[in-house]
Amino acid sequence: MRILMTTDVIGGVWTFTQELATGLLERGCAVALVSLGRLPSTQQQHWADAMVRSWDGCFCFRSTETPLEWMQGNDRAYSEAAPLLLRLAEQFEADLLHCNQFCFGALPVSAPKVVTAHSDVLSWAESCRNVPLEESSWLRQYRYLVREGLDQADAVIAPTCWMMNALSRNFRLPREQQIIANGRTIALLPQTPRKLQAVTAGRLWDEAKNIGMFSHVDSPMPLIIAGDDCCEQETAPADLKHAEFLGALSQEALLSCFAESAIYICSSIYEPFGLAPLEAALCGCAVLAHDIPSLREVWDDGAIYFSDADSLSQALQALHADTQLLARAQIRSFLQARRYSRAAM
Repeated sequence: MRILMTTDVIGGVWTFTQELATGLLERGCAVALVSLGRLPSTQQQHWADAMVRSWDGCFCFRSTETPLEWMQGNDRAYSEAAPLLLRLAEQFEADLLHCNQFCFGALPVSAPKVVTAHSDVLSWAESCRNVPLEESSWLRQYRYLVREGLDQADAVIAPTCWMMNALSRNFRLPREQQIIANGRTIALLPQTPRKLQAVTAGRLWDEAKNIGMFSHVDSPMPLIIAGDDCCEQETAPADLKHAEFLGALSQEALLSCFAESAIYICSSIYEPFGLAPLEAALCGCAVLAHDIPSLREVWDDGAIYFSDADSLSQALQALHADTQLLARAQIRSFLQARRYSRAAM
C-alpha cells in the first residue's frame, strides 16, 4: 500500500507520525510524508533525511510552512497546502490519504481518506476556558475547515474514546470510526543513575498543559520542566520559581532526562492521549497524572492521580519518603505503557 500522510512539526503529532511511518514501512508499505506548521527543526530534518536513505524509493518527505488549522492565518491552512498534496498524491500514486489535520479530508482525490483526531480547538476550549471562545473570522474558518474535512473523509480515528466523544459534541463524524491508541517504541537507553526528581514536558505555552500549577506545588524533590515556551502570541507562565526550566530539548535529550528521573508529572487539564508521559513511563518513570477522564482511560491503574497542587504535593511527599512505594509505582506505569507499542498501533 502507498500512503500519503500529513503531519506537523510543533507537537506530539510529529512523534506519532514518526512511529506510524516507521511501522508501516516495516510492514511493506511506502509512505510520503508532508509536514506543515513551520519548517522542521534540524533534528526533524535529519530524521527525515535518514529515512529517505534507509527506505530508498519507499519513503519521501516534503515540508511547508503552511499554518495549521488552529493557528493564526488559518485562511491559508487548506488552500496553500492542497496543490502540493494533490500533486504528490498523483505522483506517488497514493492508495490512501492519512490526514493528521482535519481539513485535508476534503481533498478531491479518489483514494480513501482517513483523518486522525489528535485534538480540536472546541473541545480544548471546553476543558480550558470558563467561557466560550469569542466569535471571530479565525474561529469561523476553523469550524469550516474541520467540518468540511470530516464531512468528506471516509473514516475518523481518535486515540481515546474520550476524544472521539468530545469531537462528536461539536461536529458530525464519518460513519466509519475507530479508536486506535497512540503507540511508542523506544530503544534501550544506556543505564544511568536515576535521580529523585520529577519531570514534565510539552508545549508549555499551551494553557491545556496547566504549567502554572507548578508555582503552587510544595515538592520535596527538584521539579524539572522541558519544552517550547512560546508559539505565535502564546507564552509559558513566567512564575515557575519552584522549578528548573530546561527549554526545548531534542528528542534524544528529552528521553535521557526521562531515563534519569524518578517521576513524570502530567499536569494537563486537556490531554486526548499524551505521548510524553508514555515516553517517560517507558524510560522508567512513575506517572503522576491529573485526574481527568482521558488520562484515566489511557493509564487505568498504571498512574497515581491528583486533582490539584495540594494533592500533587502530597503524592510527591509520599513517593519521596517511601522508596518501595515509588518502585511499585514505576513498575505499574511501565507495564501499562508497554501496552501502547508501535506494533499495537
